[in-house]
Amino acid sequence: MMLSTNVVLLTVDDMNYNSTRWFGCKTPDITPNIDKLCAEGMTFENAHVPIAVCQPSRSALMTGRYPHRNGARGFEEIDRSVTTLPEVLREAGYYNGIIGKEDHLAPRDKFAWDEYVRTYNDENDFGRNPAAYYRHTRSFLKNARKAGKPFFLMANSHDPHRPFAQSDDEIPFFGRHIPVNRVYDPEEIDLPAFLPDIPKVRQEVAQYYASVRRCDETVGEILRALDDAGCRENTLVLFLSDNGMAFPFAKTNCYLNSTKSPWVLRWPGRVEAGSVTKALVSGIDFAPTVLEALGIEAVPGMDGVSLLTLIRGEKTEHYGTVYTQFFKTARNEITKRERHYPMRCVQDKRYAYIYNAWSDGETVFMNESMECSGRGGSIPHGCILRADEPGVRRSPKGCLCGRRAEPCSGAGPVWLYRRSRVCRRDRHCGVCGQFYRRR
Repeated sequence: MMLSTNVVLLTVDDMNYNSTRWFGCKTPDITPNIDKLCAEGMTFENAHVPIAVCQPSRSALMTGRYPHRNGARGFEEIDRSVTTLPEVLREAGYYNGIIGKEDHLAPRDKFAWDEYVRTYNDENDFGRNPAAYYRHTRSFLKNARKAGKPFFLMANSHDPHRPFAQSDDEIPFFGRHIPVNRVYDPEEIDLPAFLPDIPKVRQEVAQYYASVRRCDETVGEILRALDDAGCRENTLVLFLSDNGMAFPFAKTNCYLNSTKSPWVLRWPGRVEAGSVTKALVSGIDFAPTVLEALGIEAVPGMDGVSLLTLIRGEKTEHYGTVYTQFFKTARNEITKRERHYPMRCVQDKRYAYIYNAWSDGETVFMNESMECSGRGGSIPHGCILRADEPGVRRSPKGCLCGRRAEPCSGAGPVWLYRRSRVCRRDRHCGVCGQFYRRR
């Protein structure tokens, strides 16, 4: 067993795979620290998480199992019979710690943390303060050294999760704006191709990129803490995002922008700097990879497969296809309750086949990407409008699907279309879900 090797898992929250310069983002000065990490390690061009929502994605990382096999299909605990990576590492003599997003791995005792640091509070700028992550990381490393043990640290930024930097939505969540060092003009950003190019969308994506930039600073501070503690050379670092950006057609779905993640692995002396792999890999592979890298016996029942032969250059492919899934949304101020939207996807490097079991031509999808404070308007953006509400027409015009909603029946109101958060004139068709412009 290679007890001298430490492990750091760096995660960011709701960052798209192509929001870094290294992975193709053209927004200026966006991710210098992540790009530096890419240059120092191996980048994975076809990495996916098995599910595109926070807690289930992280639970899959820590168990090596798909959500339906570890029990955490949504914001819920894993099954107590499932072995976790930190449990195995503690048994092997490791000192375990988590900084931020700590409540997204439950139950707490199943994850064997020696240090458990909450950052979603005012003192730590709600997980959005790079300097705080430096302090917490240095403290953890000092305690691990005092304990005389190798360490496993899971450090989790809350950026670039909504509410975005400098947005009005920060006020009801935090009571103030969280400091940010770089803001972007809507005209200087690289707008993702799957979003409509209209002013309100550009404005919100610009705020998202400000959060990405601050997130990059957090990554840089954690890595600086490792360097300052003299831990760089004997530490395996993996960076990734738990899922795609919190916009339509990304997070809480099974699209490419839902599950594809910017993976980077740095392991000095073991991984060639600047190397790239195009192999398909999955979040379920993290735990078995760490165990094999440390010389610890594999855990029976894990769905993932170690990436070590890929990392060593002994092979160039890993999977022919990857499998992703979705079950249900979180319960929050937008969704009001858990909303079940079962989806499955099988994907290779070029194509994806998605099965939406919830789609029946009537059910309307709702998630936190429809979030908005609702101030300043008679009807909040992101709310579902009913056909029997004043001023709402029963038959939308202008949608490319050419279909019209049925008249209201005695069973209740017809959900016709929803007001888009991006423009008061834009709508989504209640039948096909596509944008159309009200004439």
